[in-house]
Amino acid sequence: MKPWRTRLLAALAGALLALAGLLVSILWGGISARPEPSRIETWLAGAMRRAAFPGEARRTKNPLPATPEILAQGRAHFADHCASCHGNDGSGETALGRGLYPRAPDMRLSATQALTDGEIFYVIENGIRLTGMPAWGAAGKQAESWKLVHFIRHLPSLTPGEKLEMERLNPRSPAEWRELEEDDRFLRGGEAPATPEPPAHHGH
Repeated sequence: MKPWRTRLLAALAGALLALAGLLVSILWGGISARPEPSRIETWLAGAMRRAAFPGEARRTKNPLPATPEILAQGRAHFADHCASCHGNDGSGETALGRGLYPRAPDMRLSATQALTDGEIFYVIENGIRLTGMPAWGAAGKQAESWKLVHFIRHLPSLTPGEKLEMERLNPRSPAEWRELEEDDRFLRGGEAPATPEPPAHHGH
């Protein structure tokens, strides 16, 4: 049997099993997103994802070099776009990330790190159905996703300094910026500091 047919059959079988598991889960516990996904749901979701990746996406290599500049741009983009769900460190330990069903994954672990660059790129560009992961792809913006791939590879070795830098780039409300200004004034001994300017957001 041809490989693509094998993957298709596996995906269909996984979909049927997942649907059956979902129906049982809903009938048993309702539609609440509060419970942790069961082991069988987690396993089936992973199996379906692996089977559903197009072969071309799996084989695609990152066209950008992993230079310090590219990594810094990916880090800034992640802080601005992704950290609200995934955390600056990729752990998924945020209010949004823990409230999703399934939970935002810890991207430092092998479930993400074992994916090929092309698979990670595909997820960023196209999202994942029935999860909180949106499709971020936009015409002419593929380079931004490839930069994120490099940064996601770097997450297991993120330094405290890099994490601190990312906190400055995280989106903030006007009230949070006022609080930051007050903290800065206090640290300066009461001197009136320049109002911190919100960092420019990186369009995708």
